[in-house]
Amino acid sequence: MAILRFRVYFEEDDSVYRDIAIRHTQHFIDLHHQILKSFEFDNKHQATFYRSNDNWQKGREISLEKYDKPYKVEPLLMADTAIGTEIREPNQKFLYVYDFTRLWPFQLELINVSKEENPKLSYPATVRSEGIAPSQYGTKSILGDRFVDVEEKYDLSTAAEGFGEEGDEVAGSDDDAGDAHHEQDEEPGIEEI
Repeated sequence: MAILRFRVYFEEDDSVYRDIAIRHTQHFIDLHHQILKSFEFDNKHQATFYRSNDNWQKGREISLEKYDKPYKVEPLLMADTAIGTEIREPNQKFLYVYDFTRLWPFQLELINVSKEENPKLSYPATVRSEGIAPSQYGTKSILGDRFVDVEEKYDLSTAAEGFGEEGDEVAGSDDDAGDAHHEQDEEPGIEEI
């Protein structure tokens, strides 16, 4: 049985990608679920694949379901379409769009075909992960949800006592003498009109 390895790039940053290994007999619905899992996205939105070429142009659509939109050609359905049936060339490419409102675009490229299955893997499987996945619904920090706890514990609000605005000075400080000096430091050759 052939194992296909796809590199799935986040279209807007090709340094962020996941390598997914899948059997050629598995369906696009399996690949769809694995992509979402590998990028930590939920499974609540519409999605579709497009067979593509080297210029990343959209070809035949392989959709999660038939949507209420005009089609040039009736789409194939992910649940009914085995991945191996849509491989036309050694470096076959697909476009994948998730969430038609936010439009999360991904590019898939077949990078390897193997006859050897890894008995330790349950296919489909994410076998390589590079870069931090984009946050599906907003910003994602290194701390993630724990940042709220840190913010509350250390009171990082702008009204916290002891913190002033940049440039606030205490009256009578030694810096007052330096202020008079700064007023005289104008660029030579520039005159006010």
